[in-house]
Amino acid sequence: MILQVKGLDFRYKKRYVLKDINFHVFENELVAILGPNGVGKTTMLRCINSILKPEKGSIILGEREISSMAPGDIARIISYVPQRNEQNRLTAFDSILLGRKPHIGWKIMEDDLKKVDAVINNLGLRDLAVRYIDEMSGGELQKVSIARALVQEPKLLLLDEPTSSLDLKNQLEILKFIRHIVKGHNMTALMTMHNINTALRYADRCIFLKDSNIFESIKVKDISPETIKEVYGVNVTVEFHKGNPFIIPLD
Repeated sequence: MILQVKGLDFRYKKRYVLKDINFHVFENELVAILGPNGVGKTTMLRCINSILKPEKGSIILGEREISSMAPGDIARIISYVPQRNEQNRLTAFDSILLGRKPHIGWKIMEDDLKKVDAVINNLGLRDLAVRYIDEMSGGELQKVSIARALVQEPKLLLLDEPTSSLDLKNQLEILKFIRHIVKGHNMTALMTMHNINTALRYADRCIFLKDSNIFESIKVKDISPETIKEVYGVNVTVEFHKGNPFIIPLD
């Protein structure tokens, strides 16, 4: 087990966004966090990454409580890809290289450059490598941000709507690559998503949030129309195609 969240509470002023959140994530697992807008999906990722400080509860990485860890130690274990990224005057290559920062000593080594080059090739970013990121489209910038997170070689990858700015082809390519990394390179990923069917295609398990709490944590193959109705208020049927469940609205 790489991540345990126990009794997590977080609020903005007087409004609780998260209340008594409890769940765990195992090694080599790809977990999708689902739920309506404003339910606290992004807030939960930011708490796990220690960007936000919970009111109470504990977040345990491996066997260590995250509140006791230095930022540099957290960065060597967790990599976070937010929905929106700052656009600086850097080339894509240099931006991705920044992902090696937690591992770099006094100077950049040949091995660091090789790892950046490998991720660029695997994500099909060769044509973007020398372009400046402040001249890129939202989709191109998102792919560069994911590449920077992957080159960090974290144990836990946190992705906030990783496909939100991508067209269908790039959505499938990115999620296929993330799943390949998780299953073949000793990594775990936790991602928020709005597109339920895309999440069901690639995730191992789904955590549904409702009313500031976890409504259900369930394996993808066990998804039910009742869960979707309770969480989203929409009547659906669940159909299977080549072993993958698909949600089809009835309303």
